[in-house]
Amino acid sequence: MRTRLLVVQVLVLLLLAALAVRLWQVQVVRGPEFVNRATETRTRTVIVPAVRGQILDSSGRPLVRNKSRLVVSVDRTRLTRMSDSGAKVLGRLSEVLSRPVAQLQKRITPCGPGVPKPCWTGSPYQPVPLDEKVDTREALQILEQQEMFPAVSAEIEAIREYPLGDAGAQMLGYLSPVTEAELEKRVGLKATFSGVDLAGRDGLEYVYDHELRGKAGIRRVQVDRMGKPLGVEKEVPSVPGHHLVTSLDGRIQAITEAALRRAMKAAPSADGGAAVVLDARTSRVLAMSSAPGYNPSVWAGGISERTYRHLLSEKSGKPLTSRVINGQFAPGSTFKVSSVAAMLRAGYPLNGTYSCPGSVMIGDRAFNGFRGIPLGTLTLHTALVKSCDTIFYKAAYEQYLKDGGRTPKKHVQEVFANTARRFGFGAPTGVDLPGESAGRIPDRRWKKETWALTSGENCKRAQTGYPEVKDGARAAFLKRLAHENCAEGFILRPGDSANFSIGQGDVLVTPLQLARAYAALATDGKLRSPRIGWALVRPDGKVVQTVPVPVVGELPVTDKERRYIKNALSQVPSDGTAAGAFAGFPMDRWPVGGKTGTAEVWGKKDTSWFASFAPTRNPRFVVVVMVSQGGFGASAAAPAAREIYEGIFGVKRPAAAPDGRPVSELPVFRPDGTVVPG
Repeated sequence: MRTRLLVVQVLVLLLLAALAVRLWQVQVVRGPEFVNRATETRTRTVIVPAVRGQILDSSGRPLVRNKSRLVVSVDRTRLTRMSDSGAKVLGRLSEVLSRPVAQLQKRITPCGPGVPKPCWTGSPYQPVPLDEKVDTREALQILEQQEMFPAVSAEIEAIREYPLGDAGAQMLGYLSPVTEAELEKRVGLKATFSGVDLAGRDGLEYVYDHELRGKAGIRRVQVDRMGKPLGVEKEVPSVPGHHLVTSLDGRIQAITEAALRRAMKAAPSADGGAAVVLDARTSRVLAMSSAPGYNPSVWAGGISERTYRHLLSEKSGKPLTSRVINGQFAPGSTFKVSSVAAMLRAGYPLNGTYSCPGSVMIGDRAFNGFRGIPLGTLTLHTALVKSCDTIFYKAAYEQYLKDGGRTPKKHVQEVFANTARRFGFGAPTGVDLPGESAGRIPDRRWKKETWALTSGENCKRAQTGYPEVKDGARAAFLKRLAHENCAEGFILRPGDSANFSIGQGDVLVTPLQLARAYAALATDGKLRSPRIGWALVRPDGKVVQTVPVPVVGELPVTDKERRYIKNALSQVPSDGTAAGAFAGFPMDRWPVGGKTGTAEVWGKKDTSWFASFAPTRNPRFVVVVMVSQGGFGASAAAPAAREIYEGIFGVKRPAAAPDGRPVSELPVFRPDGTVVPG
C-alpha cells in the first residue's frame, strides 16, 4: 500500500508540476500573445478614411467636392476564404442589389492580363465597392442580417462630385483605387495609406494627392460572436485633407468651355480643340479647356471597359488627353513673334523696311506667301499685322546659308531655333499637371537624332512603298518622302528653315507654351512656369501654404523690341488678319491684341489658331484658342477668343471679371471652413 500511495503522490506532484509549468507558459511566456488573440476575437479594427479636401476656384467655389452616398463593399479576402468562395453571399447580394451574380463577380476579380473591365484595380486587402447608389432599404437589409452577409459592409462614404460637369475634366483629374505597385513606387503613399483610400490618377488630383488625401483614423470596435458591433473601445480620429484653392475662375472656365464647343460645332471638320486663359501678369491659369471632353464622374465606383476604351480611342478623339498640355501642333503664324525676335538677334534693323513679294526662291524651290499675293515693302510691324510669310522665309534662309547650308559649319548659330527656345518652345512649361509634352524645335541636331532612329524604316519603305494606304497620291508622296529621308534625312534642308520661320513643317508647340510666351511678351518679358494651384487651406480655413509661380527665363528681346512687337499685335484684331472676327467689338473700351495662325497639315484641313492679350495698354488676360481642322485662324479660333473676351469683360452679358482684371486675393474663410461671400 505504501508503494502504491507513493506512486500516486509522485503522479499527483508531477501533474501539479506540469500544470504549474503550463500555467506559467500560458500566463507569463505566451501571455501577451493570447491577450492579443482574445482581443482580436472580440474586437475589430476599422480604418476610418480621411475626408478628401475639395478643389476650389479662386473665389472659393467648388470645382470638385465630396458627396455622401451609401456604399456596399465586400472584403474580398474574407469572401474567398469561405468554403464556397463566397458564392452564397454573392447570391444573396444579387437579390438585394438587383444585379447579376456574374456582374458582382467581375467587380471583385483583380485586373490583370486578359481580364476586361470592370475589374478590381486596387489592393487585395482593400474592400471592393460593389454599388455606390444603394438606398437605405437595401443597406438595412444587409446590416440587420449580418450573419447572412459576412464580409459585406454598407456604410456612408464620400465620393467626388463635379459641379461643373465635364468642364476642365482632364485638368482636374480623377480618383481610383490604389494598387500594390503604387504603394511601393509613390513616395509617401504607403505611410499614409488607410487601405480604403482612393488615389489621384491625373490632373490636380494626382499632383496634389498627398495634400488632398489627409490622414486616416482608426476605430477599434467591440463585436459579438456574429460580428455585430457592441461599442467603440478606442478611436483615433482621421485628419481631413487640405482644400486646394486654385487660380481658376469658375465663371471664366464656363465661358471658355462654351466658346470652344461652339467653335468646334461651327467648323464641321474639327476633330479637337483647346483653349487656355492666363493671368497676363503672373501666368496663373484662369481657365483651361480641351475638346472633346468627358465627365470625370464615370470613374466613380469603377469604369466599364467600353467607357475606358472610348476615352482612349482615336475615333472618339481621345477625350482623356488634354490638348492644352499634351496636344502638339504646328503653330502657324502665331509663331512669328519668335521669328521677328530671331531676325532682330541676327542683326536685321527694327525700323527697317522689307520686301514682301508673292513668292521667294528657297534653294531650288519657290515658296509662296498667302495665296501668292505680294504686299509690297513693309516694316516688321506691318509684316506682323498683315502676316507676310515671304519676309520670314527669306530671313530664315539667309541665316541657314550663314550657318553653312546643307554642309554646316563647325559652330552654327541657328538663331531661329535658339530664339524659339528662349521663348519657351521645345521644353515643358513646368505647369503643375502631370505628363506635359515638350513640343519640338527641329534643328540640325534633331534631324540627325531622328534620322538615326528612323532611317531603317524609311529605307525599307523607300523600296516597298505604302501598299496599305488606299489614296494613291498619298501613298506616292509617302514613298517619295521615305526615299528622301532614307538618303539624306539627317540634313537640314533649305525648305526646313523656311517652314520653321512661319511655324510650319516640323515645329510643334502646345497651346500652353504659346500662351505663356504671349504673356511674357505682353507684360514684362519674364517667362514663367504657369500654376493652377494657388494655396492649400485647412478645413478650418487657415492657409497652410501658397503655391508660387517661378520665373524660369526671359525673352531674348529688349524692352523696346518687346513693345514694338506688342504694338504690332495690338493692330491685328482691328486692322489685320483678325479684323473680321472682331468687327463690332468695343475696342475703344477693351482693346485686344493678338495673332492669327493657320497651320497646314497634310491630309487634313488647316489648324486654326488665335493667340491674344487684353487690354492692350495694360494686359491682364491672355487667351489662346486652337481648333484642329478648324480652317483659317480668323474663321474658328479668333471668333472663339472674342466670345471669351466678351464673357470676361461683359459685352452684352454679365461680366465674369467686372473690374476687368483677374481675382488677385485668396478667398476669406470662416473658422468652420466656409467661404465669406466676396
